[in-house]
Amino acid sequence: MTNQVSEVGPMLAWEHLRDNKDAVLVDVRTQAEWSFVGVPDLTDMGKQPLLIQWMTLPAMQPNPDFLDGLENQLDGAAPSKIYFLCRSGARSMAAAQLTAQAFAAQGKTVECVNIAEGFEGDLNEDRHRGHLNGWKARGLAWRQS
Repeated sequence: MTNQVSEVGPMLAWEHLRDNKDAVLVDVRTQAEWSFVGVPDLTDMGKQPLLIQWMTLPAMQPNPDFLDGLENQLDGAAPSKIYFLCRSGARSMAAAQLTAQAFAAQGKTVECVNIAEGFEGDLNEDRHRGHLNGWKARGLAWRQS
C-alpha cells in the first residue's frame, strides 16, 4: 500500500516548520548542492535541516543508506511532520514516499510532506533556476558554506 504524501509550497513549509516544534526539514540534495548552492537556514527557529543525500554523485545512484541516515539523525524519534526538500521537488517526493512507507511499516504515524518548487525552483525563460520560484526565490532564509 502506498502512503499519501502531501505537498506544500516553500512559504507554507516555512510557516509550518516555524509553528510546529517537532516538525523537521530534510534536505535530500547532494553534498555538492549543499556546498555550492546553499542550504535552508532555520536557526531563527532553533532548528537545523537534516542533510541526507537521496542520490549520490557522480552517477546519481540511489543512496542505499538514506533511511538509516534519517533514522540516525532523528535519533530514533518520530516527529509529527517531516518536510522534504530537493532542487525542484522530484527527488524529495520520492524520499518522502519511501519514508512514509518505512514509518507506516513500523506502525508510526508521521506526516511526510514534499516541498513543491524545491530549493532552486523551476527553470525560467533563460533556463536558470533560483529566480522564478523555490525556497531561495521566495526570500526564505538560507546560507552558503
